[in-house]
Order: sequence, then structure tokens, then C-alpha cells
Amino acid sequence: MSLEILVRYLHFIGIFTWVSALVLQWVLLKPLLSRQQIQQLAKIDMVYGLSAMLVVGMGLTLWFGLGKPTAYYSENPIFHAKVGLAVIVGLLSIYPTVFFARHRKGDDPTSEVVLPARIRQVVTLELVIMLVIPFLATLMAAGVGR
Repeated sequence: MSLEILVRYLHFIGIFTWVSALVLQWVLLKPLLSRQQIQQLAKIDMVYGLSAMLVVGMGLTLWFGLGKPTAYYSENPIFHAKVGLAVIVGLLSIYPTVFFARHRKGDDPTSEVVLPARIRQVVTLELVIMLVIPFLATLMAAGVGR
């Protein structure tokens, strides 16, 4: 097995894990969360972050090290849109991450925390954007933007 195949595989696994963690967060978000639920969401958020780092790391490796020549990606506006949307998703994820980190610990593990409606809106927006990214990848694979 070549190194390029392994890197592509890890890139895909990272993408699937990233999206799965985001969907799981969205499913578990409720208006009122116990400290235990927030701790669970914080763990899922950690998986989300690690998988996003795997995607970025493997993506950069494919862009600049393995795979097609760097210019193939660098000169493609569809690729730039795809990367830009991924960056936007990453930036949007900061708000829920900070909320989970701030509220995961407390004196009373049975206490409940009100989830700001904005958190669910942000996670929903992330999911919507994540639906567009594979479409852009499909366009790239079909040679659009070259």
C-alpha cells in the first residue's frame, strides 16, 4: 500500500468522524443540559476537534506533499471555496467548544445549564455548510474549476 493511499484513507476517516461528531452534538443538544450531558458533549467536541485536525493534516499532506501537483489544487477556485467553507466551519465551532469547556465542571454534577439557542443554531449552520463541501469535492473530481 502506498503512502498516498494511506493518507487519502486517513483523510476520509477524519472527514467521516468530523461529520459524525457534529451530527451527534446536534442530536444531543437540548435546551436544558445536565453537567453530565455537557461533559459528554465536551468529549464529543474533543473528537470533533481531533478529527478536524486529522482532516487538515492529511489534506495539507495531499496538497503539498503527495497526490496531484500542488498547482492542481492551488489554481482551482472550487478547491479554495471548499477549503474556505471548512475554515468557516472550524471558526464557527469555537463558540460551542468554549461553552462546553466553561460549563463541563461545576460543584454540583446534578445541576443543569441552559443551552443558549445560538449554540444549536451554530451547530445547525455547521451541518448545512458541511453538506456543501462534498458537492464541491465532487465538482473538483469531475474537473470543474481547472
